[in-house]
Amino acid sequence: MTSILGIDNGLTVTKAVIFDASGQQLAVARRRIPQLLPEPHHVERDMEGLWRATAEAIAQAIQASGRPASDIVAVAATAHGDGLYLLDHDRRPLGNGILSLDGRAGAICDRWRDRADAALKLTGQIPPACSPAALLAWVRDNEPDRFAQIGTVLACKDWLRFCLTGSIGTDRTEASTAFTDVQTQDYTLEALQLFDLENVAHALPDIAGSAEIIGAITPEAARLTGLVAGTPVAAGLHDVTASALGIGGHAEGVVAIVAGTYSINEVVSTAPQTDPRWLCRNAILPGQWNNMALSPASAANYDWFIETLCQAEIKAAESAGQSIHAALAAEIDAALQKPSTLIFHPYLYGSPFGPQASASFIGLRGWHNRGDMLRAVLEGIVFNHRVHIDALRAGFPVKEARLTGGVARNPAFAQMFSNILNMPVTTSQTEEAAAWGAALCAGAAVGLFASPLHDPRDLSKLGQTYTPDPARAAAYEKRFQLYSKIAATLAPLWPEIDALVP
Repeated sequence: MTSILGIDNGLTVTKAVIFDASGQQLAVARRRIPQLLPEPHHVERDMEGLWRATAEAIAQAIQASGRPASDIVAVAATAHGDGLYLLDHDRRPLGNGILSLDGRAGAICDRWRDRADAALKLTGQIPPACSPAALLAWVRDNEPDRFAQIGTVLACKDWLRFCLTGSIGTDRTEASTAFTDVQTQDYTLEALQLFDLENVAHALPDIAGSAEIIGAITPEAARLTGLVAGTPVAAGLHDVTASALGIGGHAEGVVAIVAGTYSINEVVSTAPQTDPRWLCRNAILPGQWNNMALSPASAANYDWFIETLCQAEIKAAESAGQSIHAALAAEIDAALQKPSTLIFHPYLYGSPFGPQASASFIGLRGWHNRGDMLRAVLEGIVFNHRVHIDALRAGFPVKEARLTGGVARNPAFAQMFSNILNMPVTTSQTEEAAAWGAALCAGAAVGLFASPLHDPRDLSKLGQTYTPDPARAAAYEKRFQLYSKIAATLAPLWPEIDALVP
């Protein structure tokens, strides 16, 4: 029996998922990866610890699948994009890996405002604080000894690829996070020079196709994971792209929405089109671009609310063997049945306005309850997605939306997306979308699929489509306009608020 292994490493959890050739999930195993917070704005992880945890997850998934490891014909990984994972000249980890939640390079990005237009025109994006360009510049300025020892600049999934195969490289989607020419889709020295980083030109990894075989499982990796030595490994891809691919959303005319830690919204195009409101990066296939509008302002706000204000309910739900989300659903549904003045801006961890924006409840009254606040949090999350999606709809012909993310499994939340966007929204039953996206690349690399875009599943049977209710859509339009007006009004005050804490 043929099977494929997709590895998905997020910001807190690494997963190993085994699928059969039809796309059916056979087994999944997870390990939490501790985040290291050595000082404010620094978010890191131990690279060796990440590999050990991933190897353990792979071994557990193989055991849980009930099939021999020899059934696995190919492997590919995806992981959080951007951030920075450095190797020295001996190919050993050079300090901790830096996650895409890290904000230490924010001041550098502020200083680069005079280069913003040039960066956008050349690379298709204005570098955010989590960009490899900004983080490398921070290492150069603050840790010169470490900078001098850089042998290879990797992304997270490329570190895992190295651990699996001993080969160093990246794929098309990951390569375009900082130093590629948006027109040629290949590295350009001009991008490095723009950021005064030409000294690391030697450290950029070779680029392969996402579905290209780049090596095989080494005997050491086989010993740690239970995989068979010699099993082919494909280059893999950036997790934003993998998630869209896994739900059938990596295509023209479709906006793929991922409601997770980040608000991710992406559209594929056959020509590069740059705009400060989105990142124009390489899509999976040559001659296609993935236009990504995003901010760290999505479902993590909902998770924060529950973890901060619903501890008693979490314990009660666990004791009853119930999901906390199901336990709170009645409160949210009741709140949705009545008008409310309450509006929430979901900027706990970031925003489209930059890192100085902060979250807030506006219109809170004494008669509001927790359900009203939860409703406002969910609405605020979708409003933030709409900010990005409206930008993409202004630049690209979008006919439909596909939605994934844990909270998207709630029908009320999915319907809210449809009403607020005023367009049909289809959710997917694919529980591990990013891992399946990686598995599609692995399968295509060994000829199981014609390409990563040839999903063997019947996607029409795997999704539920929500259509907008005209009355609710009209009401949400009014609330969204007020939400946007309040955000614009608060924007000049955010720096003053931030300055209250030195």
